[in-house]
Amino acid sequence: MPIAGPVEALLGATLLGALAVFLAPDEWAGKLAAAVSLVPVGISLWMYTAFDGVGNALMADGDIAFESTIGWLSLGRYDLAWHVGLDGISLPLLVLATVLTTLALVSSWTPIDERQSQFYGLMLLMEASLIGVFTALDFMLWLVFWEAVLVPMYFLIGVWGGPRRKYAAIKFFVYTNVATLVMFVGFMALVFGLGDSISTFDLPAIAQALGEDGALGSVAGIAPDTLRVVAFALMFAGFAVKVPVFPVHTWLPDAHVEAPTPVSVMLAGVLLKMGTYALLRFNFTMLQGVAQDYAAIIVAFGVLSIIYGAMLALAQQDLKRIVAYSSISSMGYVILGLVAFTPYGFGGATFQMVAHGLISGLMFMTVGVIYNETHTRMVGDISGIADRMPWTVGIFVAAAFGYMGLPLMAGFAAEYLIFQGAFASPYIPAAPLVTAAGMFGIVIVAGYLLWAMQRTLFGEYSLATDYDVSRAPVHDVAPLVVLLVLVIALGVDPGLVYQDIQNAVNPLLPPGAVSLAVPYEAIADAAGALFQGGVAPW
Repeated sequence: MPIAGPVEALLGATLLGALAVFLAPDEWAGKLAAAVSLVPVGISLWMYTAFDGVGNALMADGDIAFESTIGWLSLGRYDLAWHVGLDGISLPLLVLATVLTTLALVSSWTPIDERQSQFYGLMLLMEASLIGVFTALDFMLWLVFWEAVLVPMYFLIGVWGGPRRKYAAIKFFVYTNVATLVMFVGFMALVFGLGDSISTFDLPAIAQALGEDGALGSVAGIAPDTLRVVAFALMFAGFAVKVPVFPVHTWLPDAHVEAPTPVSVMLAGVLLKMGTYALLRFNFTMLQGVAQDYAAIIVAFGVLSIIYGAMLALAQQDLKRIVAYSSISSMGYVILGLVAFTPYGFGGATFQMVAHGLISGLMFMTVGVIYNETHTRMVGDISGIADRMPWTVGIFVAAAFGYMGLPLMAGFAAEYLIFQGAFASPYIPAAPLVTAAGMFGIVIVAGYLLWAMQRTLFGEYSLATDYDVSRAPVHDVAPLVVLLVLVIALGVDPGLVYQDIQNAVNPLLPPGAVSLAVPYEAIADAAGALFQGGVAPW
């Protein structure tokens, strides 16, 4: 195998860019950071166009793209290695991370006016860590990147955040750090249970060993079957905090409200996807039998997150809190899709990670532009700004409808696939009723977003602050336009990423389930019939 490749180039360019920005004067830092961030965007887009991987990176027959391996060190009898690579699950998330970082950096030019070189340098360090999370295939290497994300995020919230920034930063750090410890105990229990059958922390090797009958032994007197359940529960609990899933979600609204808007964009757009990505890679790949046996409990967490997050959003007055609780609801759809164990369930859940990353990033960015001009986010303090900020308001309305699942936008494709997969799931008890309960979340979403838009955007103009509202600068609106174009592009043609996603999740499905999937070409034909006035046979 090659010892260096595009992933190393991607990480190297991002880290060198971060160093350059740290050393740059404040007045140059923002423009320099945006410029150097275009390099990882270019590399990731080239990787997207050159991608030819087939299957899942953790499966025996998986074809890992852009793979490289370098021996690292030994921990007792376990060998650690620099092992990186991509498949159809990780590649879209990698592209999402690089593109969203550049747009978030440009959106920072207006609100960030102090210690700029440090702010932009930390943003690029966070991007490098996210790249590592989505490309690492050795557990210890992955864990290093997983934890490294916390450091820049802690400082970005704690230094540049709002009045309660220290509380929010500490709460974020403590929650996620404790969650990592819980997850680590669960995973290491599996490693020790595999005994002599493995001598590495390589994720593909561990996943394949866990799939072999009799490979897992007992640990501390815990029988293998019980060990699988305990390990699954510990890893699920750890990753659920990062998603976040009800009831371990309380750190998220505080972090979003206190964080600078560009940081909220990255937090909702990419960092939450770390949790769902890890759930798919670890729980739903390595311990599928446990997930299927306890599907009723898992899907309850998903549906409760959908309904509870949406109901909490309905009760908020702060636009940022509304979008923050919306993210909890949207991540519940990912859980619903994953636990279905159907082609569309797995595929839709992964597509939802990308779609929500774009739409939530767009929502937070739009709220930030409105705040830059009005200096308030409270629904009762603003009204009638549509005439004064037509571009920003128009994009806000489009983003809100994207959140509601408007056809021809990425959210519709993701949610439709999840509902299709969950409705036909053989593992979810009373699957049609459970799916219907999840679908009800869309009604609540429409309620609070329409209410918030009506109060803030339309009607007679008034503003509780003394600032004069005018059109936002071009550099504030430009990232919004780019994100909206991407949301529409994935809505019009989900196959831009969905076919690669489906190829990567198919090996994870139970025997016979893959045959239930309709080829993507059939979906596209059905969509064409729908848009021409026909009835799509979905």
